[in-house]
Amino acid sequence: MSKEKKHILEEPKAEFSKKTFLITLPEGYDSILEILTHKIRVAQARAMLAVNHELINVYGDIGKTIHEQQQTAKWGTSVVDQLARDLKKSFPGMKGFSSRNLWRMKDFYQSYHGKEKLSALLTEISWTHHVYILTKCKDPLEREFYMRMSKKHGWSYRVLLNQIDNKNYERTVSSQTNFDKNLPEEIRLEAKLAVKDEYGFGFLDMTDEYDERALEKALVGKIEDFLREAGGVYAFMGSQYLLEVGNKEFLIDILLYHRKLKSLVAIELKIGEFVPEFMGKMQFYLTVLDDRVRMKDEGPSIGIILCKEKDRTIVEYALKEANKPIGVATYQTVRELPKELRNELPSPEQIARLLEHINE
Repeated sequence: MSKEKKHILEEPKAEFSKKTFLITLPEGYDSILEILTHKIRVAQARAMLAVNHELINVYGDIGKTIHEQQQTAKWGTSVVDQLARDLKKSFPGMKGFSSRNLWRMKDFYQSYHGKEKLSALLTEISWTHHVYILTKCKDPLEREFYMRMSKKHGWSYRVLLNQIDNKNYERTVSSQTNFDKNLPEEIRLEAKLAVKDEYGFGFLDMTDEYDERALEKALVGKIEDFLREAGGVYAFMGSQYLLEVGNKEFLIDILLYHRKLKSLVAIELKIGEFVPEFMGKMQFYLTVLDDRVRMKDEGPSIGIILCKEKDRTIVEYALKEANKPIGVATYQTVRELPKELRNELPSPEQIARLLEHINE
């Protein structure tokens, strides 16, 4: 017996009355409706991307014109103000032609003119994204980082603003790992982008005193915020993840899965300062995960030891001796970035190499 769906349709009969009758929809109607709905949404998304592409190009052309006219015709503030008024008059239903925005277009052109490797990327994010990046980030590599990450992870402008405020660039490019030694070359850079030097847990409502279990419960209780802070490419596998070895049980504080690397990521939470002894425990966890939990087509398991404080020199020595891929990071429940961290940033050449790996 075929499955049929009955719909009640109402058809006007007179000005204030309606006639109701039944129609029988054929089997498969719902699946066809779903397919067509999906196609329409995909088309809408493509149309929005196409509009954004053209809009960014036009804004770039306006910025170029203002820049060139400043050089040749000595355009100043009054001329740009008049241009803004005339453009608003010519396009009354179109926003974005304020004097302030026209100057931003000029800055946009000057900032990215001649940078061919960024040309395709510029039209992949919205003008609002560009405004935040231009006004809040002065370093060219920092700007490139946020553009690439916005595209890669589909950050909304609100998420982007939060990432900038949380100093995500500095926290990511200065991370301490031993991935160069313990991961295959083809995934090293992607793995480095997956581990920050410091995580901002300002979304937690923590008291001054708490233990590791309380910290773990707080993070799991706000798992979406935690995964977003971790980078947006993780899936939550569980907390107090059980490993049975011999006649004993071992518990990993938090286990995540990195979807791009296809790797299990074990996180150990420490409320104190990093000590080298933490390495041995994490190496044990990763060995067991690789042997008993990891699937055949998955990458090597990775560990992140997350401490309240760390001495970077001690961490470097400890990482040298570890034979499993491990990163050591700290966390803060406020947004401030330690002043000394800026002195630990890698060279511009190293940062550029890392940025080139972020998918365009």
